[in-house]
Amino acid sequence: MIQLDEKVYLYLLGILPVLVVLFVLLQIWKKRTQKQFADLSLLKRLTPDRSMFKGTLKLLFFMLGLAFLTLGLVNPKMGTKLETVKREGVDIVFAVDVSKSMLAEDIAPNRLEKAKRLVSEIINQLASDRIGIIAYAGQAYPQLPITTDYGAAKMFLQSMNTDMLTSQGTAISDAIELATTYYDDEDQTNRVLFIISDGEDHSEESINDAVEQAAENGIRIFTIGVGMTKGSPIPIKRNGIVESLKKDAQGEVVITKLNEEILMQIANEGNGEYINGSNTEEAVEYIKEQLLQMDKKEFEAKQFAEYKDQFQWFLGAGLLFLLLDIFVLDKKTKWLRRLNLFNEKEIE
Repeated sequence: MIQLDEKVYLYLLGILPVLVVLFVLLQIWKKRTQKQFADLSLLKRLTPDRSMFKGTLKLLFFMLGLAFLTLGLVNPKMGTKLETVKREGVDIVFAVDVSKSMLAEDIAPNRLEKAKRLVSEIINQLASDRIGIIAYAGQAYPQLPITTDYGAAKMFLQSMNTDMLTSQGTAISDAIELATTYYDDEDQTNRVLFIISDGEDHSEESINDAVEQAAENGIRIFTIGVGMTKGSPIPIKRNGIVESLKKDAQGEVVITKLNEEILMQIANEGNGEYINGSNTEEAVEYIKEQLLQMDKKEFEAKQFAEYKDQFQWFLGAGLLFLLLDIFVLDKKTKWLRRLNLFNEKEIE
């Protein structure tokens, strides 16, 4: 496993294409200037030792040297020792609503982005808990199975959008039923499901059976509401610009509202609590306190425990290429001239 210490230095690699452009422009300028000075064949006779390809070779060496020095500054580390560690935590599943109503902008920047930020901030507060992610709209879809890899969880979380599921609606019951299949540890005493939604449930079947089944499996359901109860239209955008507002079959603008009542009902029947997600800091702090009060289950997890610096190899390679750039001259060398590696014709 590779770990990068100082990723910010990777921006230095952006200098490389700039150097190529400058080199090309310089060569064009040189040729134009030389044509004004003398005929090309005459210039070759005046400078018989000038190599046509050494300049490009020197640029290549310089760019490789700069690239390797940059990677040395980034300081890649390689995991060399995998060991099993004991951890204590709770199994947590986040079910995130990705229906079109989550595009409403009654809470900045919109409900879905607010939901993703809430989940991300909750993950930041976790230590050794296992987490999983579910996306749901008209149906539920497994996004990430139970894992301790918080980095992967955030990556999957950020990729979630309202176009990932074709069937629209808000089938909370499907999300709860899918969540019951996530918990793979029968001895885990604390299983937690967070439903992050505006609460607009358009599924025909009742959610009571799903909540009851989850409770029988020892799952506590917490609901987090995003949005405003006064409601908001759903913007339809293209390239970030609002083109129109979503309308119903009668041509009326759809107003979507935060349904706190159904979210409270789910939380109460699921032995959890309803949390208003308007204030991210307060909501995350409250959830952190709730999780700290729960009993932790000990489990085993494998992780890299020892990382070794690899920057010295990149610095060494970088210095080597820079030295080659310094010692390689623009003019032809005698032995290279005899070998004629670049098919450069001798000037008689």
